[in-house]
Formats: sequence, structure tokens, C-alpha cells
Amino acid sequence: MRIGLAYNEKPDSAPTSDEYAEWDDASTITAVEQALGLFGSVVRLEADAFFPQKLSLARPDIVFNMAEGKSGLSRESHVPAICEYLAIPYTGSDPLTLALALHKGRTKEILAYRGVPTAPFRVIERAADLDRMPLPFPLFVKPVAEGSGKGIFVNNLCDSPALLAERVLFLLERYAQPVLVETYLPGPEFTVAILGNGAEARCLPVVGFDFGVLPTGAAPVYGYEAKWLWDTPDRPLDIFQCPADVAAPLYREIEQVALDAYHAIGCRDWCRVDVRVDRFGVPNVIELNPLPGIIPDPAMNSCFPKAARVAGLGYDELIHEVVGIAWKRIAGRNLATLGVEAMA
Repeated sequence: MRIGLAYNEKPDSAPTSDEYAEWDDASTITAVEQALGLFGSVVRLEADAFFPQKLSLARPDIVFNMAEGKSGLSRESHVPAICEYLAIPYTGSDPLTLALALHKGRTKEILAYRGVPTAPFRVIERAADLDRMPLPFPLFVKPVAEGSGKGIFVNNLCDSPALLAERVLFLLERYAQPVLVETYLPGPEFTVAILGNGAEARCLPVVGFDFGVLPTGAAPVYGYEAKWLWDTPDRPLDIFQCPADVAAPLYREIEQVALDAYHAIGCRDWCRVDVRVDRFGVPNVIELNPLPGIIPDPAMNSCFPKAARVAGLGYDELIHEVVGIAWKRIAGRNLATLGVEAMA
């Protein structure tokens, strides 16, 4: 079996800003490559300007897609769209789902239409849009189409019109895209890793957040500072609890709302769904991550591998599971039928 690995690698000279926060370190790419190597030969396909030519020449049996894309509000859909154009199967969600999930406003529109709880919101495209803001404070703001904590800072929690205007204008200018403004959810936060398709989709153990470990006075937000500044190898941020220690009824509600969102957006194979509880105790979906982070180092706070370990799946097994689920969706049979010594 020949597997293509589509990825974006952080440059060695990456700035200290959040510009390349979504892209993967070399160590993660190598770990995925080694796991995929148990299936057969692996060809690296960096998602740069030459990706279409490289993919056309390589013609792998399947592409393991972990490429975040380079630019544009639909950047995460570029690699799967090219795969589809060349009739090459790939893991994960299709271009439409990836584009919708990256755009938090479009995601929330679909969730609201499908009856999946999500916080009331507005999408701000220009400063004048703030004059018609009907939502009560406090409010939380973020760029509409970023991931991995990009543009999500502790001071994005706004309790006044003046602060809201300041943060929205800053984000509009810095990220050159609309800004999502949503009702702040004051309850606990969770993230749910999901594997599978259709009725077979299942949740791995729910990960809970302990915001009490954040620096004194910091807003209870798992954003850029918590992900990339306060959490370091020499001083790890012990912020996660897996499985989350909550009452059984709430735990089941969190799982159900995550699965409902997964199906509403049309996710395939795997996804991580972020959930936060509102003031009424109802779990609300914050966003979906159909290209979830998969840092291999257990000391790093990478939620999908963390949930998989608690479920009894090692890192290689997790990668195998994703490929096996995708192959069954594509070919209608397990990888075991091809003589592959891996999880089917």
C-alpha cells in the first residue's frame, strides 16, 4: 500500500507570533510518517504550490490529510479538493465540511438551524457593524476563520462597548477577516474527540479543562497564551482532566451535543468538538476541528492523542484507526482484507 502524507510544516525561522500556529512541527510530521509506514511506503506531500503536481506524480492509494493550508478562508479545503479532482481518496472530511468548519460563523448558522446548542452570535465585517450589536455583555470575540488559538487571547473577553470596539478593530486589522462576536459562556469547558462515520461514530473519553491552573487574574480561556506561551516543556500547564470529572448526566449531554454537531456539519472519520456550558447548565458547541492537532509527545497538551491514550489507543494505533475508518468508508471493506497488519 502506498500512502501520501499531506502536511504543512512550521518553518525553522517561524516568528514568535501566532502566524504558523496551525502548522505542524517536524516531530509531529515524522511521527505520523512512521505510524503510516507500518501500512507500506509513505510519500511526503508538502501542501505548497507544487502539491498538485507532486500528488499527480505520486498517485498514492490514499492520502492521510493533515494539511492546514496556507491562505484564504477556505484554505483547509484545498488539499482534499485537489485529491478529489485527481480521484485520489483521502482521510477526513470533504472540502465543503472543512471550509464550513473553519468559518465559525457558518458553522454556528448550521448548528442553530439543526437545533444544536451554540451561543448567540454576530459576525462583524466592518466597524460600523458594531452599531447594531444586540447581544448583552459579557461577549467574547475571535477571528472567524482561524484555529490553534490564533487570535484568541485572554483580553478578548469584553465587558463594555469600548473594550468590544477596541478588540474587534484590532482583530479586523491584524487578521484581515471578519470577527465572530458571541455571548460568553461562563460554565466549564470540554473537548470531545470523535472517531467513525454515521451510526458508528463514537466519542473518546471527554477532556475537561481546569482553568484554575492559569496565571492569577487570567480569564478562563484556553487560547493562544495557554496553548503556546504558558504551557512549556519545562513548566507544563496541567490544565486537562481526562476523562472529565463531571456528573454522568452532563457527561452524556456533552457527548451527545458533540456527536450532533459532528453529523450536522458532515464530518467524516474524525474530528474534535469544543464544548462549553452556558449559564443554564446546557452544553453549547464552540467550534469543530475536523483537522485536529495530533502532537505525539504525551507531555504536550494535544487533546486528541490524550483522549486516545485514555481509551487505550497508542499514537500509532490512533493513526491506524483513522486510516482504517477512512478506508472502510471509501472501499467498503476493512484494511485487513488487503493483508495489512494494522487495525481494521
